[in-house]
Order: sequence, then structure tokens, then C-alpha cells
Amino acid sequence: MAAQRSTADILDAAVRVRTAARSATSGATGFDTVLTALSEVMEYDHASLARWDPRSRRHTTLAGSYPDDATAYIETRLHRDPVFAVLHSPARGGLWLRDVPCHLLAASPGFQEVLSPLGIEDGVAQCLFTADGRYVGMLNVSTRRPRRTPDPARAVVTLLTETLAAAVAPRTDTPPDEATATDATAGPRHPHRPGGLSPRELQVLAELTTGRTNREIAERLYITPRTVATHIEHILAKLDLPNRAAAAARATAWGIEPTR
Repeated sequence: MAAQRSTADILDAAVRVRTAARSATSGATGFDTVLTALSEVMEYDHASLARWDPRSRRHTTLAGSYPDDATAYIETRLHRDPVFAVLHSPARGGLWLRDVPCHLLAASPGFQEVLSPLGIEDGVAQCLFTADGRYVGMLNVSTRRPRRTPDPARAVVTLLTETLAAAVAPRTDTPPDEATATDATAGPRHPHRPGGLSPRELQVLAELTTGRTNREIAERLYITPRTVATHIEHILAKLDLPNRAAAAARATAWGIEPTR
């Protein structure tokens, strides 16, 4: 059993979460480092950090450890869940599972169809809002066993909201010097990842500049057309772009192109 963490330990861990979030915002590291740092604030079995795309009206997972069906629920159905209506307010802190009224859990597909079958008994859901009140994403943390989460950890999750929101909010002004040409087979050569895109997403983004179809891109990258389509959805959401033509234009502006 892990030793009980002191308030000082939890606050130190919160500083590491903030540092990781700022690093992810700059594209220097991935969002998975944010969740890793968060595990030092509170233990969990599953967690995810997702960005809200107002155009497609869905979430895009930036980092997460939930099973595929739970991730799909977060991305495509969570915003219609009755619990989300309670969460979706800049004035509200995180909603902990133990605090959700039983009648609301009974009416929640997310709990009945996703969390309960996973054996989830505790955790927190936190909507993320920017300083000007825009909803930009969500943090979900779940545990399979009731855990005595220290009160300081509860407070820290709420205090980290602004930092996490800044990290999750789409970046539309990535400096050109943070993006360099991308090799379509070897991945980006630059240590930074423009717009927070994964290496595979950068490869797909590079292919978009050629006007190739999803099937053609799939053949070049040895993946399925459906996977290509999913990567494109994530690219558009992460870069806050309306369509693949706009994504291709952004790639060209960044100097990203595939190998011939």
C-alpha cells in the first residue's frame, strides 16, 4: 500500500503537473506527460485529457488510458450525458463520482454503459474553461476502488483547471520555427511537435498537402483508410481547422511535406 502523501507532497506534484502542461502547450512534450504527473497528485486506474471541437461537436482525446469503448464515449457521446449538463459551468469545480446523486447516475449512459462495467467506483470529471469562459475540453479520472483522496488533492485538481485549459485550447499561431519538414516514413525530424500532433498525425498531415485520398494515404503509410480518417479528425480538432484543405494549407505554411 502506498504511503499517505502529505499536503506538501501533493502541492509539489501539482507544480509538476503545471510544468508538464506548459511543456505540452509549447509542443515540446506530449499530453501523456500531463497525466503521468497528475498520477502523483491522485492515484487512478484510467484518465484522459480531451479537447472540445465546437465545429464537429465532439471531443478529441489528447492523452488517455481508458479502453477504446470508453474513449469513444468520451469523444462522441459524453457531451449529451445528463451528468455533463451538471458539469458544464465555468463556476463549477470538478464533479467527483461519490458526490453524484444516485438518480443522476441511474440516468447516465456514461456510468451505466461505460464506467460501471469497468468496475469504476470513484473519480472526478472536470470541464475546462479558458479565462474568457470558452469551454475547451475535459479531464476525466477514474478509479476501480473507492480511495480516500486527500482533500488537498481535490482542491488541487480544481486549481489546475486554468493551466489544463490553456494546454488543451487549440493553438492557431504556432511559430514557423517550431515546425520543420516531415519525413512521411520516418516521422518529424524536429524534437517539437507542431500543434501537439503525434508523429503519425504529422505524417498524415504531410500527405494531405498532395491531395491524396484517404485510401491512397493509407496505402502509403500501411494503415487502413478508416485510421487515416480518424487521424484527420484529430488533426482538424487539434489545429482548430474546418477541413482537410485548411489542414493542407497549414502544413504548407509550416513547411511540412511527405517524401516522394
